[in-house]
Amino acid sequence: MTSAVERTDELVREYLMYRGFTSALRQMDMEIKADKDKGFRVDKIIEQLQHFVQSFDLIGLRDYWSYLDKRFFSRLEDVYRPTVNKLRTSLFRYYLVYTVQSNRTEKTQEFFQKQALELQGQSEWRDWFVLPFIKDPEQNQTFSTYFTRQWADTFLVSLHNFLSVLFQCMPIPVLLSFDREVQRNVAIFEENEMLRQMVFALQADQTRLRKEEEHLHHRLPSYVQNMDRLADTELDLISSQRNSNLATQSRGGFFSLLSQNKRTTAKTPVVAGSSPTQASVSSGRRDPAVSQTSKLKDPVPSSKESKSVLSSPGTNEPISAPLRQRRLQDHEKERKELLSKPSIQTTDKRVDSIDGEIHVDGNSEQVDMMSKQTRGCGEGGGRTGSNEQPFIKLSQEEYAEHHSSIMHCRVDCSGRRVASLDVDGVIKVWSFNPLMQTKATIMSKSPLLSLEWASKPDRLLLLGSGVGTVRLYDTEAKKNLCEMAIDDIHPRILSLAWSPSGTSFVCSAAAHSPRSSDNMSGLGPAQGRLLLWDTKTVKQQLQFSLVPEPVAINCTAFNHNGNLLVTGAADGIIRLFDMQRYESVMSWKAHEGEVYSVEFSYDENTVFSIGEDGKFIQWNIHRSGVKQSEYVLPSDATGPFILSGYSGYKQVQVPRGRLFAFDSEGNYVLTCSSNGGVIYKFSEEEKGLENIMALGGHKAPVVTVDWCTALDCGTCLTASMDGKIKLSTLLAQKSC
Repeated sequence: MTSAVERTDELVREYLMYRGFTSALRQMDMEIKADKDKGFRVDKIIEQLQHFVQSFDLIGLRDYWSYLDKRFFSRLEDVYRPTVNKLRTSLFRYYLVYTVQSNRTEKTQEFFQKQALELQGQSEWRDWFVLPFIKDPEQNQTFSTYFTRQWADTFLVSLHNFLSVLFQCMPIPVLLSFDREVQRNVAIFEENEMLRQMVFALQADQTRLRKEEEHLHHRLPSYVQNMDRLADTELDLISSQRNSNLATQSRGGFFSLLSQNKRTTAKTPVVAGSSPTQASVSSGRRDPAVSQTSKLKDPVPSSKESKSVLSSPGTNEPISAPLRQRRLQDHEKERKELLSKPSIQTTDKRVDSIDGEIHVDGNSEQVDMMSKQTRGCGEGGGRTGSNEQPFIKLSQEEYAEHHSSIMHCRVDCSGRRVASLDVDGVIKVWSFNPLMQTKATIMSKSPLLSLEWASKPDRLLLLGSGVGTVRLYDTEAKKNLCEMAIDDIHPRILSLAWSPSGTSFVCSAAAHSPRSSDNMSGLGPAQGRLLLWDTKTVKQQLQFSLVPEPVAINCTAFNHNGNLLVTGAADGIIRLFDMQRYESVMSWKAHEGEVYSVEFSYDENTVFSIGEDGKFIQWNIHRSGVKQSEYVLPSDATGPFILSGYSGYKQVQVPRGRLFAFDSEGNYVLTCSSNGGVIYKFSEEEKGLENIMALGGHKAPVVTVDWCTALDCGTCLTASMDGKIKLSTLLAQKSC
């Protein structure tokens, strides 16, 4: 509802300006500035209440709550009245606790003087009148609970949730309902686009399968190619023979039936005029003394045989019963001759296929490939062991639209889009489900150094430049929504992090100073600032204090709800910020040199980091500077990354993007390597990393990775210095 109100205000303002209603426009702007509803933004209402508390404005606090009561709470049903009363009581207690903590005893006494008539008849306030006369109320059993940070946070969260649900359930005017229709139309459009791509993919698969079937049909043995021309009675007889043989098989399946040499069929009388070889084959016995002869012509049926005559489908020619049996015998003979060949054992690459037999130059051995594959599937298909990999790599696709080394490659929250940035400053926004295709290409006159997806809506993209600006880009409309001037003194936007709450983002700006990794450590790390920006007002909210000195922040990451922010800096220090109070709660020296990448663990009790010293360390956030564990990774996983070429060519790239990513449960980690991504498993017993799977596929060092778990199958992204991005689709195996 908040976004709909803001968009409607902008549209109305644009309409009044278009019509020339300047007086109405000025009046509207004045009323918006004095709007007590704050545009139905719950966070702004909470901030207003806290402002009254912190300024000890009891009258303003009481009047503003009365306004909210008349404006919103009075319209609720009577069943919600006790909840409103409890929130009002907690708000006044929150004010009293703040006055005591601030040592403003006169404000505490003023509260009871002005509110005594109203509160003296309420049982929940009976014990609170002695509060001004207690020396240490935070140690008193009655009041100790209300002086804890936990009670204050719980009250503010409860009030925030209550107002949010209230605004969501309020009836809205028709003019504001357009936003729902827009979202509905967008969802329908996306669904139609996805279905259309699925249809195209299915059509392409059908065409490919049709071509493969046509190609396979020409390589099948003659008895299979002629199978569709047999009469119905012959097909029934073949089916009955296959069913009888199926009961005696130790391994089931159609291909295992083809590899069986012995048939348990009924004895068939020798047809007059047929060869002895055919008679021995029909009875299931081989006579080694009888040489194979060429097939004789079909004999003329006798008078007895001519009594049982069937018509061949599609023709008027009769087919006698002995003739059907003889044809079946011929098919059985061809099948046995085909499947009785020994397995091929040669290394020559020239292979010719004729009627299902494989002829190899230099060796006349033949093999039945279908029976060989069937034996492999039957013996190993259902086997499980301790060395079974936890993931199956279903596919690996390549995105090759970039022409220079990749710096950043990130998947959005929904797992539908990918944004990748190369060293030339070109950004590609592309999708991979169901087809891989480029959605947008972003180029800029100023160099782009960083990017970050918005948490909501997930179609927005933050772009940090090298001239002190950050752009908000709409990937669906393919246009810039706004451009923010961050800092002229610190123009290099190294890192961006969008808060999960969706109302702000953190921006790291650094000055033009040589990095310590460029063999110029004597100049010291670059200076920088860490800023918080409001996405609604598009204004800077505050600047974080960086102790011991302002330094460039290389990497930032929020926890799941945005209450904590962890940063890694050029001075090797990791800082943890409380986003409720906007201050650093702890910091410690983590690496010798710069911190390249930092992330929260799955349970958010620890923090992982990779630094210039090549160490991969897990830190306990409850005890500052305490290592949980330290892991050893190859040098090509931690950077700096080196790409060598002909004539002494050498390219060195300092890490910019994410160097490691976790799976959905935090048990496995994806890292970089010289030829692709590598997946490790955290081993609790050995306190180390176990190499599980190498994704491979690259010819240049991988410089950044990402692991998307929003879809049913996990998707691993690995981007390299040659501009190639590999998208590997993994399927998790569940152990029996």
